[in-house]
Amino acid sequence: MTLTVYGLPNCDTCKKARNWLDRFGVAHTFVDYRADPVPPTTLKAWAQSLGGWEKLINKASTTWRTLLPQRKDPRTEPEWTLLLKEYPALIKRPVVVQGDEVSVGFSDNAFKKRFGT
Repeated sequence: MTLTVYGLPNCDTCKKARNWLDRFGVAHTFVDYRADPVPPTTLKAWAQSLGGWEKLINKASTTWRTLLPQRKDPRTEPEWTLLLKEYPALIKRPVVVQGDEVSVGFSDNAFKKRFGT
């Protein structure tokens, strides 16, 4: 089953995740979601898989902190998808997708557990 890593090429966490996968021989494809935007239906599926839109958003990011207060409280799916289309850097990085399994972020232990190395 194909493993796809979504993120930004200059993101340190994405680099760590990709290096880990390379080191342990886990084949994967990388998608830069600024250059190749993620469709709203995919964003919605990720949010559902993760347990809600809040789990997909990086609220520690500079992008989030600089948003106007009214933009930080989307109430509908179209508002969420528009926000992420406008500011793709708000998506937690990396998003790792394999089949129906979706995860965000990187840690050595989580990757060991998920990929059995």
